[in-house]
Amino acid sequence: MSKVAFLGGGSFATALSNLLGEKDNSVYIWARDEKVVHDININRRNSKYMKNIVLNHNIIASMDIKEVLKDADYVVFATASHAIREICKKAKEYIEEKSIIINVAKGIEEGTSKLMSDILEEELHNPVVVLSGPSHAEELAAEIPTTVVSSSRHICHAEAVQELFMAPYFRVYTNDDLVGVEIGGAVKNIIALAAGVCDGIGYGDNAKAALMTRGMSEIIKIGEKLGGKKETFFGLTGMGDLIVTCTSMHSRNRRAGILIGSGSTMEEAVKEVGMVVEGIKACKAFYFLKEDLNISMPITDTLYRVLFENKDPKEGVLELMQRDRKKESN
Repeated sequence: MSKVAFLGGGSFATALSNLLGEKDNSVYIWARDEKVVHDININRRNSKYMKNIVLNHNIIASMDIKEVLKDADYVVFATASHAIREICKKAKEYIEEKSIIINVAKGIEEGTSKLMSDILEEELHNPVVVLSGPSHAEELAAEIPTTVVSSSRHICHAEAVQELFMAPYFRVYTNDDLVGVEIGGAVKNIIALAAGVCDGIGYGDNAKAALMTRGMSEIIKIGEKLGGKKETFFGLTGMGDLIVTCTSMHSRNRRAGILIGSGSTMEEAVKEVGMVVEGIKACKAFYFLKEDLNISMPITDTLYRVLFENKDPKEGVLELMQRDRKKESN
């Protein structure tokens, strides 16, 4: 079977690793935390991130990135989006020419507005595949039915990753719209954070439905502008990911938003969640990108002001509701 190297030992990496281990692949996890490495190798658990599952015996953890990457058929980047370039530079001399790169991080690079696939192709020169969709690690680890999308500029690589991950409880589709898949996965984090803010304020289902629907409009606007296909945004990596991230308490973005809507500062919310909240960095990056592209994204605008300009969330919602009249299709 294949050797699969994971760069990052968080919850999603752990869940995916266990799936692949159960399929008799040789799975290596590179983690910086010595306690995580020890826990995986000795106790067959990752108590820090995914304490409720016993890990398959085919999984080995290490702090030695060279050992993890040696002879790997696939290398999975399972780190926070803002760390992708740093990890690329650290790993590139050890990544085999044959290795297919799989990215599961969602976001764009602050300052350059580059997609994760752009960074990986720029730094590594290996085939790149994005694996994305509505897939909370907690449910995947519990083998609850989950569906995702494998996307690449070359469909043969997407199909190879599809075959690698397919399992009775994990269905993988392919899609050649790499830009659309990545933009949907990144912008939905902004909308999920805003949905959490509305929940924290105490608004109900009407407000949530409106926010998600108009949020989808923002995803489509900027996604099409950047070259994505409209139909992609109505699929798993657009609408599907938006639904799960806006409605689930597994969502770090939603949980952080609830805290902010309840009166916590952004910093307090991130500390309480205890993990990276991708929607915060995504909001900042897409706020400036949509300004450069001259695209109207009022939810993103408002959330940016709440996060970075101390805008009162209730005032922000009121301003959204009282904007000039317009057609729904605009």
